[in-house]
Amino acid sequence: MIKPSRVGHATFETPDLDKALAYYTEINGLKLVSRENGRAYLASKTGLLTLALEAGGEENLKRISFEMSPNADFADLAKALAADGVKSEARSDAVPGIGKVLAFTDPKGTVIELFQEWSFLGGHHQVLGAGPLKLGHIAYVVPDPQAMADFYCRVLGFKVSDWIEDFFVFLRCNPDHHTVNFIRGPKPKMHHIAFEMKDFAHIQNACEILAVRKIPINWGPVRHGPGHNVAIYHRNFDDQNVEFYIELDQMKDEELGYYDPRPWHHDFPQRPKVWDRVVAPALWGPTPMPDFRREPH
Repeated sequence: MIKPSRVGHATFETPDLDKALAYYTEINGLKLVSRENGRAYLASKTGLLTLALEAGGEENLKRISFEMSPNADFADLAKALAADGVKSEARSDAVPGIGKVLAFTDPKGTVIELFQEWSFLGGHHQVLGAGPLKLGHIAYVVPDPQAMADFYCRVLGFKVSDWIEDFFVFLRCNPDHHTVNFIRGPKPKMHHIAFEMKDFAHIQNACEILAVRKIPINWGPVRHGPGHNVAIYHRNFDDQNVEFYIELDQMKDEELGYYDPRPWHHDFPQRPKVWDRVVAPALWGPTPMPDFRREPH
């Protein structure tokens, strides 16, 4: 079975590469490791390739990469995809720190790239801005979340962590409560991108950085229901919602079927379930500001 172990990096198209780079290096706190021919690659301060930015006509999520087991065979993976009616191809793009990938397209048109060989892009980088530890998850608006969940579970071996009624699904590929989310909406588009921080002091420091740069926090600090992460949200220079979070639920043992117990859980043990839409957004904290829910300009 195809089963990724973690999300690698996301590739975004942006209408203003310089502006996007200014946000990610000066405010978000990633490290620019390479730039050429309308492309830029950014790593976390721990040296993980986190984002690729490409100059283009409009803001858009183009690709997501996932790491596979070093023992996985690309030929076998391609056969497994073909058995599900998914066409794939092996590529050797010049991406810093990443070797060969097996690429295919998911039903909403995002290219998925599976990789095995990778290396750290330096380490212990001194960065400006918030300085997240890693890319955590990406949420996407789709007309049919159930169909997307079925595809990711059947083809990529993801598991359902939680639902909010029938309109918002959280999927995991490792102990993290969610790596991809799908929320119901009329037009496919990115809902938000999320980065993991170290602790609440790290979140607080990010709040100070956003305040100094006069970037409004449009939701938070808040503790969510599904995943129980503490989070803040703001918009980047491409008008996309960005989440900084901590304390995401962990399912360390799939056979046990519940998340590591935490004091803030309401259920003991806390198992995957369907949440009520009233309770799910926040166990505590404010409701979202109107700017969080509005359509990008």
